[in-house]
Amino acid sequence: QVQQVESGGGAVQAGGSLRLSCAASGRAFSSYARAWFRQAPGKERTFVAVINWSGTTTYYEDSVKGRFTISRDNAENTVYLQMDSLKPEDTAVYYCAAAPFMGRGVDEYKYWGQGTQVTVSS
Repeated sequence: QVQQVESGGGAVQAGGSLRLSCAASGRAFSSYARAWFRQAPGKERTFVAVINWSGTTTYYEDSVKGRFTISRDNAENTVYLQMDSLKPEDTAVYYCAAAPFMGRGVDEYKYWGQGTQVTVSS
């Protein structure tokens, strides 16, 4: 059974930092693109960041550029999201996802984690 398990979420004040992790099991994702999405209450799930299989190419949603960093460790089958200078508008459930190719659409990803809550207070 393929699983992705996120961790590292929590509550933080504006300006703070969190580091999310997503560990996969049941399948090696070393040749897959890995991504992070988020979903705020009452809103659709949206793209945050994606990294290619080798870690050499990354893309970010405009509002997180310069504040968030995606990285991966293929030996550990894990992808990370370092989130700095957090803002209240970053509050959401964060999901990791995996797909054969890089993309920004929810429908492009087959494998999803269960999500981890990030809450940023002002």
